[in-house]
Amino acid sequence: MKRPPARESRGLPASSVLERSATAAFSEEVPLTSTRAYAVAARLGLATALAMYGLIVLGSVVRTTGSGLACPDWPLCEGRNIPRFELHVMVEWLHRTLALLVSLLLASTSAWVGFHRTVRSRLGGLVALALILLAAQVLLGALTVWKLLSPSMVSSHLAVGLLLFATMLTVTLIAESHAAPDTGYEGLEAQRRPTMLMPLFGAVTALVYLQSVLGGMVSASHAGLACPDWPTCFGRWFPRLEGLAGLQMLHRYGAYALVGGVFASVIATRMVPDGAVRAGARLAFALTLSQVILGVSNVLLGTPPWVSALHIATAAALLATMVTLTYRVATAPVPAPRLITAPAS
Repeated sequence: MKRPPARESRGLPASSVLERSATAAFSEEVPLTSTRAYAVAARLGLATALAMYGLIVLGSVVRTTGSGLACPDWPLCEGRNIPRFELHVMVEWLHRTLALLVSLLLASTSAWVGFHRTVRSRLGGLVALALILLAAQVLLGALTVWKLLSPSMVSSHLAVGLLLFATMLTVTLIAESHAAPDTGYEGLEAQRRPTMLMPLFGAVTALVYLQSVLGGMVSASHAGLACPDWPTCFGRWFPRLEGLAGLQMLHRYGAYALVGGVFASVIATRMVPDGAVRAGARLAFALTLSQVILGVSNVLLGTPPWVSALHIATAAALLATMVTLTYRVATAPVPAPRLITAPAS
């Protein structure tokens, strides 16, 4: 005797069974397509973010080696696409070449996101913001040359660059989470997200960004040696916050506050069930301590270019770590509220 279909045995007509089967097949096909689109967007976003990271570090080398005006014109260098081989000229030319690569990668990412409707609906706003930041970054780069390395232009250039870096990293994180949903959260569905962790991570991330921009202002204003000693400034623990020495001390106070904020993050994550968050907080603290050591070395060694490059590289790595941690905490699974049922009488 032939067995009837399982759904028909429940009283469903054959047409309803076929309709549900077709719907299920379509719902399985669409996620597979969008998952691939998100995966490509994640790779493009990561490549753009990594190129941005290299550009930020190379920009520090341009500042500390005094190569900012080695190419006195823009967008060409000495009127040529490929200039003469001289150290300062090549440093500035490489910086511009890497900036062009970042622009091409971001354009590719934007085109991919714009072409796929599902991805565009989720990432379109962030990618549009990234394009606006890129346009501002290009303009500030040109103004930096035209205004003969004005400290305000140089600092604004770094500030927008760090924002663009954080934006592309966020695009990558969101795309990756949609390409591999729930990755890394296994076994955490029943755990509660700590209520104060999100505001704490958000505040520390903002502090990292502000401290990095303040460091750029110190470098652009040549205030790195305004206080030639450490931890005091010309032997004084609390000098007046005036002039270049005041700018240097503000940067130091920001560093102290950052150490405290990241240490508080480590303490706050000790009981968090997500091991990745705990490890990330410890990594952030290690990077922060490295930043302090590099900052002190900058002063005691007379701001050598290689120390300054490591200093901004560590700052950008710390910013990336905090952005990633904040995103992971913000998207952690939250358990559904449990229904309390009355005992049977």
